[in-house]
Amino acid sequence: MLSSSADFLVHLAAAVRDAARQAGALALPYFRAGEQTAARLWYKGQNSLGQSSPVTEADIALDTFLKEHLTRLFPEAGWLSEETADDPARLERSHVWVVDPIDGTRAFASGHPDWAISIALVKDGMPVLGVLHAPIHEQTYEAILGGGAWRNGQRLQLSETEAPAPARVAGPKPLVDRFERNTGPVERLPKVPSLALRLARVAEGSIDVGLVSHNSQDWDIAAADLILREAGGRLTDFAGLPPTYNKPHPSHGEMIAVASRLHPRAIGAMRN
Repeated sequence: MLSSSADFLVHLAAAVRDAARQAGALALPYFRAGEQTAARLWYKGQNSLGQSSPVTEADIALDTFLKEHLTRLFPEAGWLSEETADDPARLERSHVWVVDPIDGTRAFASGHPDWAISIALVKDGMPVLGVLHAPIHEQTYEAILGGGAWRNGQRLQLSETEAPAPARVAGPKPLVDRFERNTGPVERLPKVPSLALRLARVAEGSIDVGLVSHNSQDWDIAAADLILREAGGRLTDFAGLPPTYNKPHPSHGEMIAVASRLHPRAIGAMRN
C-alpha cells in the first residue's frame, strides 16, 4: 500500500513541514511577545481539576487551515484535532491525522515563546510521521518511522552514555518532587508550557527527564512521541508501556520521557 511506503512518507513529510510552517506564519500576527495575544480569547470545557482551557481565534484559524491542507494531502486519513468536534468515523480508518494547531495555547495567549504546531500521522494506533514547528524559536522538529529524528535539518541522536549528574528534569512540580525523592537531587528546569516541546527537548538532549501529568491528549504528544523515539528515547507510562493512539477516548495517564538508556531507572523512580 502506497501510504505505508517509506517513499510516500518522505514525500508527505516535506508537504507537512511546509504546512506547519505556513500555519506558524498565520499565527504570528496574533502573537505579542511578553503581552496578551491580539487574538480574541475564550475558554472551553473543564478538566478533572475543574479548570477550563483557553482557545483563541488563532487556534481556530490554524485548525481550519491545517484540516483543509492535510486532508487534501492524504484524503484517506481520518481526523483528530483539539479544536475540531470529534468524529467517531476516525476509529474506522487505519490512518488518522492527529493535530494540535497551537500546543501551548496559554503560552501563546500570554506572550510566552514556548508554543508549537504539532502534526502527526498515526497508522494502526502508532505515529509514523511527526512534525513539530515552534515559530518563535524558528525550530522545526520532524521524524518518519525508521528515518531518524531531525531539527532544522540536523540529525537528533541521544547519547548512549550516562549523562552527568544531576539530571535535568522538567514537568509538573508534584512529579518532579516524586522523581527527586527517589533519585536524589536533580536540576529543576522550568516547566515547558507546550507538552510537545517538552518532549522534543528530551529528544534534542536539553532535558534529561520530561514528566507528563495525567490527562494529556493524543494531539499533545503523538508527533513528539515519534520524534523522541527516532532520536533514541522513550515515552511511556510508569509501567513502561508506550501510548496507543486513535482510541475512542484519546487521553493518557502520567508518563515519562527519557533517553532509552535511562528508561528502566527512571520509571523505577516513579513507581515508588
